[in-house]
Formats: sequence, C-alpha cells, structure tokens
Amino acid sequence: MNRIDLTMKYDEQYKVIKDLVDHNGNKKRAALKLGISVRQINRRIKQYQAKGKAAFVHGNKDRKPVNCLTTEINNQIVTLYRTKYQDCNIKHFVQLLDRFEDIHVSYTKAYSLLKQQDILSPKPWRKTKRALAKKKWHKQHPKQSKQEVSAAVDHQLALADAHPRHERCKYFGEEIQMDASVLVWFGKRKAYLHLAIDNATGIIVGAYFDWEETLNGYYHVFEQILKEYGIPLCFKTDNRTVFNYETAQTKAAHKDVLTQFGYACKTLGVDLKTTSVSQAKGMVERANQTVQGRLKPELRLAGIMTINEANKYLHDVFVPDFNQNFSQTSRKAWYVFEKAPDDCKINYTLAVLTGRVFDSGSAISFKNKLYQATDEYGKLVCFMKGTKCLVIEALDGQLLTTVDEHVYLLKEIPKNAKISPEVDQEPKKKRTKKKWIPPMSHPWKRESFIKQQKRAHKYHQYV
Repeated sequence: MNRIDLTMKYDEQYKVIKDLVDHNGNKKRAALKLGISVRQINRRIKQYQAKGKAAFVHGNKDRKPVNCLTTEINNQIVTLYRTKYQDCNIKHFVQLLDRFEDIHVSYTKAYSLLKQQDILSPKPWRKTKRALAKKKWHKQHPKQSKQEVSAAVDHQLALADAHPRHERCKYFGEEIQMDASVLVWFGKRKAYLHLAIDNATGIIVGAYFDWEETLNGYYHVFEQILKEYGIPLCFKTDNRTVFNYETAQTKAAHKDVLTQFGYACKTLGVDLKTTSVSQAKGMVERANQTVQGRLKPELRLAGIMTINEANKYLHDVFVPDFNQNFSQTSRKAWYVFEKAPDDCKINYTLAVLTGRVFDSGSAISFKNKLYQATDEYGKLVCFMKGTKCLVIEALDGQLLTTVDEHVYLLKEIPKNAKISPEVDQEPKKKRTKKKWIPPMSHPWKRESFIKQQKRAHKYHQYV
C-alpha cells in the first residue's frame, strides 16, 4: 500500500472525520472545529467511507500548471546561455531570449534554472559566489562539518577611508559625469567607449567609440550633448591629461592649467571638475559595468566588426534602449541646460588650438606637414620669420590660423608638384571660388589662449 502524505490542513480534516466516523461523534462540533458547514461534513464522511485517507488528497497534487515550461525548453534555455549568451547577465539574457529566440520566460525562472546547473551571472554578488563555493566544497568533502566564521570585531570605517552614499543632483544637466572604458567590444582590437551620463536622471547623454581615450572622443561626446540637449552646467571627469595637464612649473606654483577640453568648456561657460576617486563619479563608473555587460554581446549578435558600424548602433539602438530601461525619464522635465549655439559655432568651438611660428619660407609645420596661410580667394599671405600664430583644427578637420587677430585658411604644401611645367600640359585654370572664413572671436585670440594656459582657472576645482 502506497504511503499517503497530506498537508497540515487536510491531515487535520482527515483526523476529525475519521474520529467522527469511528466514534459516531457530533457533526456540528466537527463542523465548528474545521470551519465548514454540516453539509460539507456529510460530504467528507461519504468520501472517507469510499476512498479512505486518499479522499483528502487535493485533486491538483503532482499536476503541472498549464503555463509550466517543458523539459525541452528548460534544457534549451540552459544550452543557449552556455553557448550563445554566455557573456550576458541574466536580466539581459531574458530580454534577448524574448527578442531573438521567441522564448518568453521570467527572470526568476531563468535564474533558478541556471542556479540549478551552478551557473552564475558574469558579475554575481559576493555572497552568491561564496555560497556556490561552499556547495562545491561540501560535494568534494562530504565528511567535513560546516565551520562558522566569526564576524569582524569592529565594522566601523574611518570617514577618511569611506565613500558614503550621497544624494543625486536635483536638475537634469546640473552635473554630467564622463569616463571611458576599454574592451574588445567588436572584432579583435581594443576600443575605448567614451560615455557621458547625467547624475540626476541616469540618462546617457553622449557615447562615442574611438581607438584611444583621446580629446577627439570626448569632443564628439560633447558635440552630441550640445546638439541633443544644450549646454550643461558642469562636467565631472577623472584627472587624465585630456582634461587637466600641469607642467613642472605650474605644479610648483600649484596652478591648474586648462587643456583643449577645458578651454572649450570655459568658452561655453561649463564648469569642469576633476577627481582621482572613482567613487566620486560612481554614476558613470557603474554605468560602464552595465554597458560592458550588455553592449558587447549585442554588437556580437548584430555582426558588427567596424568602429563606424558600432557608433551607428550605439546612437540608433543601444543608447535609446538603455535610457528607456535604466534612466529616470520622468525627471527629464526639470533641466538646467542652456540653449546651445548653432552647428557652425559648435564646430569651431570644439577645436584643437596649437601655437606655431612661421619660418623663413612663410610656412608652419603641423602634424609633420607644411602649411601656408591663404585668404578667402586662395591667395598666399606671407609673414616674416618668427611671426607667432595660433593653428585652429576644427571638429570637422578644417585648418585655420590666426595672426594679429585675423583669420586665414591653411593650405598644405605638397612634397612634390602635381604638374611639371616643362613636361606636362598646363591644365585650364578654374575660376577660384571665394571660401568662407569665420570671423575672429575671443576664444581664437592667441593671447587669450596663452593667458589661460599660464594661469589657474578660478572655477577649475578638484573634487
């Protein structure tokens, strides 16, 4: 005879009904004890007399729910994670199953399936890793007993060594945190993802791939912010030379020296703060981990192998999806972004300024190439040897120079002539079109730029 196990509720009913039948007890008292009617007591008596103890087993016992996943689907989920989605966290894995595999499963179900197979997320909690390690240890050493580890006597941490939590900023655009993370995102070569995220809402306001963590990458992120949102109030970054550079002399004098990015921020009125403590810009540091866990597998599944394709996917697909899932979009209404300048001014503001000196051939050297100054009609403009100028490399790559508060175009001098007047037939001269030269502005004054390099920025501060 098979053993019948009942729950506490039905076991109590069985004992009362059995006692009632065996000793011909009071039905009203039994109904009061079980909290049911006398009519139900009569039904239970008939069921007991017909089936015995088995009559009290619930009809749905050992019956699988209708929405329960089959064994084949469970095995398929585990196999997919081990082979195709091994670098995804479980939350992202569930979303990708719904998007690409047409498998609809909850986070809890996927987590329990993988946990049964001792599979953890790429970045599990410490206690989860410890629990799995203990489980494996007890399997290998079944005879050993569990030993409790005593807790530390003093858990208090000195305030100077701690990084306590602090509230977010109040307004959207009040503080933009910037950083770059390096990884083999696509292909076989490492690339740097330049990221900018708003502290108040967690919205990614700019993202750009480049092969190195350079000024060019952060300039493109800055351009995205200006065109999409406007001028923010403050940037918070790390102490890299892209944002802050100090020569030996200025270090001795304890002066902060603005770099190209800092000068662009100064021009647009954006405060620039730098820090060496990663916890001080924890928003972007944590976002980097989330992006690394989600973006890399998505780029792999999309078959992206070039940096241009990666930047397009980043802008068109990933950033909107990230902001929808992780940001506080409801707070976007409270913002402090200022109105951004037009595209032309953005192009010339996010420029690289470099001091140069004209040689005896009225030329300057820039990036291992020789250039000469021309006016808007392409006519050569010569300067005396030793004349100082400021070379302006705009964001779109256009080269200009300023001399005595006048702006000129720069024309590259080729190493070899394109046409030989003695051998080749002289081509027909094309009419020279007048080229537009932007007007002289304050950020392009050489004295202004040099002055900012020599003295500390009174708004530049370390956090």
